[in-house]
This record gives sequence, structure tokens and C-alpha cells, in this order.
Amino acid sequence: MTFTLPDHLSVRGGQLYIGQHDCVNLAEEYGTPLFVTDEERLRSNFTRYDEALKKHYSDVQMLYAAKANGNLTIMKIFAQLGAGADVFSSGELHMALLAGMLPEKLLFNGSSKTKDDLKLAVEKDVKVSLDSFDELRQLNEIAGEAGKIAEVSFRINPAIDVPTHPKIATGLATSKFGIKADQIVDAYRAAMECENILPVGMHCHIGSQILAVEPFAKAAEIMVKVAGEITDLGVRLTFIDIGGGLGIPYNHTTETAPTPEEYADAVMPVFLNGIRKLGIKPQLWVEPGRNLVGDTTVILTKVNSVKTAHKKFVNVDAGFNLLLRPAMYDAYHEVIVANKADHDYETEYTVTGPICETGDIIANDRMLPHVEDGDIIAILDAGAYGYSMASQYNCRPRCPEVMVFGDRSGIMRRGESVIDILNTMKKLPWHEK
Repeated sequence: MTFTLPDHLSVRGGQLYIGQHDCVNLAEEYGTPLFVTDEERLRSNFTRYDEALKKHYSDVQMLYAAKANGNLTIMKIFAQLGAGADVFSSGELHMALLAGMLPEKLLFNGSSKTKDDLKLAVEKDVKVSLDSFDELRQLNEIAGEAGKIAEVSFRINPAIDVPTHPKIATGLATSKFGIKADQIVDAYRAAMECENILPVGMHCHIGSQILAVEPFAKAAEIMVKVAGEITDLGVRLTFIDIGGGLGIPYNHTTETAPTPEEYADAVMPVFLNGIRKLGIKPQLWVEPGRNLVGDTTVILTKVNSVKTAHKKFVNVDAGFNLLLRPAMYDAYHEVIVANKADHDYETEYTVTGPICETGDIIANDRMLPHVEDGDIIAILDAGAYGYSMASQYNCRPRCPEVMVFGDRSGIMRRGESVIDILNTMKKLPWHEK
């Protein structure tokens, strides 16, 4: 192996372990493909991030970015640890509440909310991050009909270029998200004129999988500058949400990522200096997602066959139906032959999935031990945007998700069957015989 494993993964007796569990045994017990998440790592990631920020400022609220991994068990764990959530749909809002997250710790985000989304936020007393003047008008009408006052923030587009994939850079001037900084004061002024709207916060999010702290510090600087302009209007800011986006090292040989402590050391002085000058004490909200769940999870997938064509292909039973990131973003994920984890890496292979698409490649041109059918391959760092972006393409049921904690393991989401896919389909009346 050419890289160092993270603390919760290890090699024992030649086999890969996650926590105390042999990945080969897990694959045999639960079948493949299989998502496996380490609860201890999950808790550790959250606590480290939370403590790094609160070392600087005690009034910090963590909002888990639910889109990263919406499993109810995972969200319940974060709720137990005190988290709220950044939700992007009515489904994520329902999931957060079911997990035990308090309405006042939720923020309904998104650039294209439906009126039903806004009605649900009003009904559940959840704050809304507004993304347009149209949304402001619609929410004011909906809150008025419900006889309520809706608390809101506006999502600011800070027009910051960040070092990440263009499809996940959300704070660019050309992004679909947020309101331009030169229009934001007008947005808050308009909100203050609405009878059923109370502006209480500010929100931004500059992107995802960012491996430098400077863009976050720059965003914080812009946010506190705009906070001054908004405060001058008479808005009493109870929170400033600086988003998430801190990345993780997917390529464990060539990439490094800032630690939560390095992130906090860069961002918090800018934020604190800004609010002190303004004489305000808003709560700081942050929205980590990938950084909390990304490295907690592996996908275990079985080798169906190996063949030599213009290169050596390893054909496995997990494809972009379960992990879309390599196909969508050309993303890199480390792969390990779990039952040969201590063998020499002697042959170059390309690991491919079972989907009927040329782009269904999990890992391209990787040095691995000699691979045979029946081997178990672990795909690392699959906890964020893995199952949450999975599909039933090619009529393939989604696989189970398992949690391990100490010496225990259990299914936190059962695998689907073809019956689950068929159950949503209906026969049309005119096709009846």
C-alpha cells in the first residue's frame, strides 16, 4: 500500500478492518455491494470540528449539511451531539425533524423552493434562507395566510473563486445560488417592509471540497462587512451562517486537507474582529457535511471478473449507481483489495462497475495486488455524496448500509429489491384486459 490509512482503518492478518470489523467478514455477512460506516469516526469528526470553533467563540451552532448523507441514523447521532441541519428540500426537513433536530436549529436553503416547501417551513417554524426577491414575496404571502411571522436570512453570493471542481463552486459570480452583494442591502430593506417577514440572519456558502482555508477567511471578511451595512438598516442579526465546504483528502498520497483547527484559526479571528467592531454578538452557524461523514464510510464490492483488453479491467458489483462522484466529477477514490491488503502492489488495473455506460469507472489505472474474481475491494471515503446520490439505474436496487460501533454492527438501511422498484409503478386503466 502506497499511503497511510486513516485511524479508523487498519490492516490485520492481511485483511482490511474498519474499526474492529474485518471488511471481508462484513461482506460475507451482509453481502455486496455494501456501505459500511464507522460510528466512532462519525462522532469524533463532529466533536473535533465543534471544539475547534468553540475554542474561539462559545456561541457556535453546527448545522449538518444533510445533502451529504441523509441516513436517519446518522442524522440522529448528530442530533444527539447538538447539531441542527442545513436542509435543501421538504424531504430533508422532515428527516431532520424525525431525527430529533430542533426547528430553531434548521435552515431551509435552496435556490428553487416550491410554495409547498415554503409552506412547510412556515408550518414547522423553520428559518428560511431566501435566494431571490420572488421567494421573499411568496414567503410573505404564505406566512400571512398562516398568521405567522417567518424568520429569514438571505443567501449572499460573495463572488469568490475557489479551488474546487466548477460543478461544486457555489460562490462564483456566475453561480445560480444567492443574491449579489450589491443587491443584498435592497433585499433586507424589502424584507423589513414585509408584514410577515423578520430578517434575523445572513447566509453564504462558497463551495464544496475546498482544500485551502484562505477562501473561507475571505468569505467571512465579506460577510461581516455586509453585516455592518445590514445592521445600519436596523436589522438585528441573531446569526451569521458562513456555510461549509471544507474538503477531505481523497487521494491519500498527493492531497492534504486543512484540519478543523486550521480552518478555525483562519476564519474565527476574521469573524470575531468584524462583529466586535460592529458591536454585535450573533450566533455563528457553520454547515459542514463532507468533512463530518466523508471518511467514515467504505463501499465493499465484490470482483465479478477480471479481463485483459487494451488494459486490465477489474469488474465489480458497485458502479456509479452507488458512487456517482468519479463519473460526475472525475473524482478520485482510493481502492484497496480488502482480502489482500498487505500484498505487494504489482499490477495496474482499472476498476469498473456493472453499469451500461463507458463512464462507469471507479478507479482508473491503479496499482493493486494480483486481483481475482471473488476478491473484495474497498472503496474509501464514500460517506459523503455516495448513497445520497445513488440511483436505481439499469433497474439495480440500492444496496444496504451498515453501521459499526465497537464490536457491534447492524443494518441502518436495508437493501432494496426489484420489488421495491416495481412497487411504485402502476398499470394504466386503458392497458387493463
